[in-house]
Amino acid sequence: MNQRKPSSVKNGSNDESVALQQYQDTEGHFSLVRNFRLADLVTIMNGFCGSFSIFSSARYLLTNDPDYLWSALMFPLAGLMFDFFDGKVARWRKSSSLLGQELDSLADLISFGVAPALLAFTVGLRTYLDTVVLTCFICCGLARLARFNATVALVPKDASGKAKFFEGLPIPSSLALVGMLATWTKMGWIEGQAGIPLGTMTLWGPKNGSGEIHLVSVIYGCWAAAMVSKTLKVPKL
Repeated sequence: MNQRKPSSVKNGSNDESVALQQYQDTEGHFSLVRNFRLADLVTIMNGFCGSFSIFSSARYLLTNDPDYLWSALMFPLAGLMFDFFDGKVARWRKSSSLLGQELDSLADLISFGVAPALLAFTVGLRTYLDTVVLTCFICCGLARLARFNATVALVPKDASGKAKFFEGLPIPSSLALVGMLATWTKMGWIEGQAGIPLGTMTLWGPKNGSGEIHLVSVIYGCWAAAMVSKTLKVPKL
């Protein structure tokens, strides 16, 4: 989760304007790259891992090669490591930016929102209602990250300046869902093998129609609700 809070969050819009001016004043096709901090590059690697997981899932759907599925399951974990270290690097280098804050949220959405949702689809949550739930999961993760960026200055801080808790589940917690999918894959409880645990239920219409949903989709739905919860306070470790 984003630990990189530029000074403009504390000092107001004037400092924010100063922080943004460096991107306006720098000329050249690759000026954006030249303005990257080391922590920004670490954050981009988080997004790289999430993107590679997505493409690995797609490869599995095309080839049915389990190696691609295992790659898709492992890359979000690698993304978490980069997500953890970007804040460490920013504090070590005493260098953070508004760009880095936005990069962090976008990378988190890919690695811990889109990638886990596509993994669920890949292993077998493929009915119409399953995809509705998975889409809501992604959108709740998006809203969760936006709320964090907008309200981080209002969350109570400890003596070191770190937030005391998260409002709602932080989006990297979706790795628990990825771990669940990895267990199912190891046990063979996926589409094309033994099938998804607990099977499906039909809410309306014929079997295998648009009203069918896997019961375990409720887990993703509850996770989505927990991410956007205002009353759920998760202590920071």
